[in-house]
Amino acid sequence: MGYLYSYPKENGLYGIFNDSFPPIIDGVTLTVENYAYWISRRGETPCIVTPWNPEKVVTPYHVMRYLSLPIQNRHPYRYGYPKLDPFIWKRLKNTQFKILHSHCPFSSGRLAVYVKKHQKIPLIGTFHSKYKEDLQHSFRHFPFCVPIIMKRILNFFNACDEVWIPQKDVEETVRKYGYKGPLTVVENGNDFASLIVDDVRKYKLEAKKRIGFDVNDFNLLFVGQHIWEKGLNIILQTIEQLKEIKSIKINFIGDGYASGDINKLVKEKGLEHKVKLNGLITDRKILSDFYAASDLFFFPSMYDNAPLVVREAAAMATPSLLLKGSTASEVIEDSVNGYLVDNNIEEISSIIKYLVKERENVLKTGIKARNSLVRSWEDVVGEVMDRYDVAIRKQRR
Repeated sequence: MGYLYSYPKENGLYGIFNDSFPPIIDGVTLTVENYAYWISRRGETPCIVTPWNPEKVVTPYHVMRYLSLPIQNRHPYRYGYPKLDPFIWKRLKNTQFKILHSHCPFSSGRLAVYVKKHQKIPLIGTFHSKYKEDLQHSFRHFPFCVPIIMKRILNFFNACDEVWIPQKDVEETVRKYGYKGPLTVVENGNDFASLIVDDVRKYKLEAKKRIGFDVNDFNLLFVGQHIWEKGLNIILQTIEQLKEIKSIKINFIGDGYASGDINKLVKEKGLEHKVKLNGLITDRKILSDFYAASDLFFFPSMYDNAPLVVREAAAMATPSLLLKGSTASEVIEDSVNGYLVDNNIEEISSIIKYLVKERENVLKTGIKARNSLVRSWEDVVGEVMDRYDVAIRKQRR
């Protein structure tokens, strides 16, 4: 499977477990990558444990892969099958870890629990996603599977020494799933935090030119998996309502099972002049320019827990328009560092029409979002390492 490294025993590795890793790009993958990068920058040795992917990715740190197969209708995601891989168990058994951190409760999480029990070291679990909603979509034809898998997810978190959540409102979801233990809020970071160093207005204008936006347009942006659970139908219905306002445009970035349907609906509704589907953009500099060039980040998702994309937009001084009551909206103060709206197409359309006429205020709101929501990954991982040290010392007592 192309393992590039031997796994040293002398000091112990920081084990980071997750079911997705590049070439798969999503919020949790970015979190894992930044954990590994900044841990290594601090002179320590991280090791990613993740399912095998046919597309080779070279990293400056250890990556231990195990058998996987593609997930139907969720390309490029893959599901790991460690039980069918006779080698991964031996590799893990022969690798000395000092702490384990799993960002997923599925196959990689089960491997982390195995290592915890074998080596008697602490295991951190971070609750990133609304797993039940994912499962209900994936097993819509076999709904009896959902409670079985949800029980396994709960068993995983109960096996952890600590459970972390990226923001306070995620606790509501965790409790609904039945987890009763203590929770620790550890925020996510942002690798765009240091890109704008001088004049925000000038930077955003230059980004518009680099992307090729008409400076007179009011550009909306959606970044994320193209799945209906993220409120994509709300976006399309809103844009249809705003069809006659020529200056309003929207860019979609990402991919997913709904991409084909979105493209079809755009053509059926005659929105080609309003909507552009850009696919997945893996170049982070280009992606940051899309954020900076946009006037408003439109993310009407009730599905997401603590989406990185809202903070990425904020780093580029682009405020978000979110639904009231969504977990993502916890960090937003309406009309101060973003905008909150009821799940009503007429109301959403009205506020966008209003904001088109208030571009200066929108920019000021974006700057306040940047000042209040943005934290560098270097800073976050510094806190994480301190928490790791406490967990390790506690285990050794």
